Amino acid sequence: MKLSRKIAWYAVVAAAAGVLAFPAISFADDASAALFKTKCAGCHGADAKGETTMGKTFKLRDLASADVQKQSDADLTTILTAGKNKMPAYGKSLSADQIKGLVGYVRSLAKK
Repeated sequence: MKLSRKIAWYAVVAAAAGVLAFPAISFADDASAALFKTKCAGCHGADAKGETTMGKTFKLRDLASADVQKQSDADLTTILTAGKNKMPAYGKSLSADQIKGLVGYVRSLAKK
């Protein structure tokens, strides 16, 4: 095989691998959204605005708000892992990747 054909072949394989990676990213986002719905929406609401009975009782902030969004990823990770006030700690029941996904999901709320 000539060098130019070999390079072209590698380029096609690399492009295909990149295309195949996008569904995994989408799946991760979908998994984080589903996890939020399961673990967080009961208090924070499906829209994450905190306008549920529990959210109003505990005076939860809108997760898309500037106050929440200005927190660092490390701060949000700590809150999810260790809990805060009445919020339960998820460090033992969720993996580090799941918590990271939830932090990413919270970040995505600011863009909506």
